[in-house]
Amino acid sequence: MDLQLKGKHILVTGASGGIGKAIVEALYEEDSKITLHVFKNIEVAKDLVLKLGDEERLHVIQADLRKEEDVSNMFRSANKRYGRIDGLVANAGIWSSEPKFTSQLSLEQWNNTIKVNLTGVFLCVKEFFKNLEKHPEKQASVVLIGSTAGSFGESGYADYSATKSALMYGLTNTWKNEIIHFASLGRVNTVAPGWTFTQMAMESLKDETEVKKVLQTIPLRKIASAEDIASSVLFLLSDKVAGHVSGETLMVDGGMEGRRLFDQNEIDVNFLKNLRKE
Repeated sequence: MDLQLKGKHILVTGASGGIGKAIVEALYEEDSKITLHVFKNIEVAKDLVLKLGDEERLHVIQADLRKEEDVSNMFRSANKRYGRIDGLVANAGIWSSEPKFTSQLSLEQWNNTIKVNLTGVFLCVKEFFKNLEKHPEKQASVVLIGSTAGSFGESGYADYSATKSALMYGLTNTWKNEIIHFASLGRVNTVAPGWTFTQMAMESLKDETEVKKVLQTIPLRKIASAEDIASSVLFLLSDKVAGHVSGETLMVDGGMEGRRLFDQNEIDVNFLKNLRKE
């Protein structure tokens, strides 16, 4: 199906990560114009541009989303390159590879996670709305990236869970009521991945015993690929197929819930070998 994203200008934050790259590649296939935000891994983004091949539709910008000036400059550069930004995918985020109970969680880590995962998204949405004011049209879309941690909580990751919960509930529902003042058919939604095979989750997925424990709570008994998440993001970006969807959090978690559904001997982790090859 044609998602009618051809020619649309989409800004994707965190474009050098696993999910970010998959979103960029999917948008490229739809003939969108894409601004790729990166923080440190600019070479990864440049390699992706070379791989895809059409530099006319791909614009890489390096910015620290914790800094308002960097975010403002990023949007200014994106507007200058391709004009109005029609869609924002607020994908950039961090989490610690080492779980820490709240009693051991430093204020420094807490504040940094808030700055990246929450304040950075706020600054991007703020500039996106300003962009809509300058370039008035009816349609626009914001897709935030949440997490099952924002719904179920995540022991050892209070900082991460807090930021994702704020995005999925308070801010999705607030911003879907604000965007319509700048674009009458504008929409704000969230995609909330569960366990997804990316570089960020790689350390946690090395232990197949731990993977089996996770899969015991997932009806589909598999870990998502980055492409699974990207497909859901494109669905919500599309005015064609999701034009009457706003204020929703789409859980992309294989049906994950908080209770054990299977015994460990019912779990097959062979699919991980194919994901690791990718």
